[in-house]
Amino acid sequence: MNVTQRVNSHRNRLREQGLRPIQIWIPDARRDGFAQECHRQSQLLQNDAHEHEIASWIEQTADQTEWR
Repeated sequence: MNVTQRVNSHRNRLREQGLRPIQIWIPDARRDGFAQECHRQSQLLQNDAHEHEIASWIEQTADQTEWR
């Protein structure tokens, strides 16, 4: 069985389990300027009341038992 057949077989098994493939595009963290843009956006939220409320809620409700 060649690679294409194995991939198709694997995908068919996943479809039989009720799954379907999707494609998502995410920001490329390796791109020049990515870290700077993250910093810029985080600075915009620094004094946002809603952001503090959400961050507090996440901290209170997150299950961190498996974090290292």
